Amino acid sequence: MKRLLGTLAVGLSMMAMACTSSVALAAGAATGAKAPTALFYMMETQKSINSFEQHIDKIDLLVPTWYGVDQNGLVYGQPNPYVLKLAHEKKVPVMPIISPVDKQKFHELITSETAKKAMIASLLQQAKEHGLIGYQFDFENIAWTDRDAFTLLIKQTATALHGAGLKLSIAVVPNAPGHAGRGPFSKWMWEFWRGAFDYKAIGDAVDLFCLMTYDEHTRWTVPGPVAGMPWVMEHLKYALQFIPKEKLSLGIPLYGYRWYTDNPVKPDGTEASNIAGAYFDADESIPQAKQYGAQIQWDPVEHEAFYYFYRDQMREWVFMPEARSFHDRYALVKEYGLEGFCSWVLGSEDPKVWDELPKSQR
Repeated sequence: MKRLLGTLAVGLSMMAMACTSSVALAAGAATGAKAPTALFYMMETQKSINSFEQHIDKIDLLVPTWYGVDQNGLVYGQPNPYVLKLAHEKKVPVMPIISPVDKQKFHELITSETAKKAMIASLLQQAKEHGLIGYQFDFENIAWTDRDAFTLLIKQTATALHGAGLKLSIAVVPNAPGHAGRGPFSKWMWEFWRGAFDYKAIGDAVDLFCLMTYDEHTRWTVPGPVAGMPWVMEHLKYALQFIPKEKLSLGIPLYGYRWYTDNPVKPDGTEASNIAGAYFDADESIPQAKQYGAQIQWDPVEHEAFYYFYRDQMREWVFMPEARSFHDRYALVKEYGLEGFCSWVLGSEDPKVWDELPKSQR
């Protein structure tokens, strides 16, 4: 897809980046150095499946959103048979996500030995039936008071999976500096998002620690980078105090956000400020910039692209990690010698992202 950066200088910069990337990849191949593991998440949307199918030769590990678990330990869901067959044929390891329900029901799960045993038994059965290499826990929005019970669940599951020759990975919310901050938003983040993750204990138990260095700004916040580089670096350096680099996978977002002014009238008729933020993928964000004549700009501090435009006399903001953003974060993975990267989510990416990656060595 034609890049819409609007200036010759930016176009030349992108060409230089591509050349630099090609030289780096060639050098890596010449020395026999192992490329970072390319882990990609896949949703059950057609464009996510299409992206997997089209770029399967550059994907080292597929983590699809196939399973959930309820408060009683009932694991529900199943693999997409087409995707599973294709992955097996191409020898792509498959490690599905396990996601919970809400905070209270998750609390019930992790405080019940009966429920945990039921969950673990189901995971073992599903892995054997479908040829999975293990699972990834993606448990978010957890009360910080459940920290110890959550850690115990991770240890118990890892022990059981390891005993069956399987692996356990985990997606972890960034939580530098390791405590609640000054403001109410920071307190809320620690209470229900960051505080439940005991990095050291989790890192000791799991095989792979996926640091979700994205969603710096979200629908809950003012507009801003999805994963600004200073913020990424702060969380990476914090995580490396507890997690060996050989286990650490850096989160690289493929999606963007669009912030806009939404309807101030609530369903009950009352009125309130309503600034909305929504996921915005490359197949929408790049064409929209063209449609509104917006100039896609590059923030050299945050290492992320953005633009703004006006609709109904109101400014809307779009922040969009694209190929250059990916390039800089992928370079960071190599610079720090990390195990690899984990990218959410297939189908949302700038197509030029794939030019950055070597073919998978299977």
